Amino acid sequence: MSDETTDITSASDYEYHTGPVTLRGSRVPGTTTDQRLLDSRGSSEWLHTDPWRVMRIQSEFVEGFGALAELGPAVSVFGSARTKPGTPFYELGTHVGRALVEAGYAVITGGGPGAMEAANKGAREAGGASVGLGIELPFEQGLNEHVNLGVNFRYFFARKTMFVKYAQGFIVLPGGFGTLDELFEAVTLVQTRKVTSFPIVLMGTEYWGGLLDWLRGTVLDAGTVSEKDIDLLHLTDDVDEAVRIVTSTDQTVAAKRPE
Repeated sequence: MSDETTDITSASDYEYHTGPVTLRGSRVPGTTTDQRLLDSRGSSEWLHTDPWRVMRIQSEFVEGFGALAELGPAVSVFGSARTKPGTPFYELGTHVGRALVEAGYAVITGGGPGAMEAANKGAREAGGASVGLGIELPFEQGLNEHVNLGVNFRYFFARKTMFVKYAQGFIVLPGGFGTLDELFEAVTLVQTRKVTSFPIVLMGTEYWGGLLDWLRGTVLDAGTVSEKDIDLLHLTDDVDEAVRIVTSTDQTVAAKRPE
């Protein structure tokens, strides 16, 4: 019996099955999956392989869904991490966070400093849910002190899913590349109908006005967007108006969340 097993194992056409994967010839491993699991010796390089990363990605979605599933109505607020306390933009963010809570909504931000901290501060001071979705960065400062429900992510795409899945709308404060990335992803999702339409409000006419002028001029004239796409963006300086816009379609967008 043992001789027969040896002959089969050494044959070039022997198939080794690991889940849905089939291996033959030199690809057949010299050890079993259980052996590799239980053997504490050897390199730790496996922690950095793509299959292991898939498990980490899965865990981020599971943790995010579990933490936010019962959050209730919420609005995601984007803005620059470089906004300084005491500046008009910071005060604007604080006002936005407070007004959203007073309207019955949780506030979701990236959990960092600046405009994100301002919105979280306003939400916390108003007694509401102040959510921070942090991201692992080389210069990471951690979640700001005004977050009372925080989730940290390694991967931007997992974090972005949470911003969209659990929000009834977006309010975009002045910001840089990260804010622009989040803004245009939201617009693209609505434009391509990957999500049911939800409102997107730009706060700060002086700050965002040039962007809309460029879209309505250069980009629209080139035919690379349609006018109705640009109309997805609402521009205002009035916090109360911003809150009215993002909450006015609540009944229609509540069912937008993807399964």
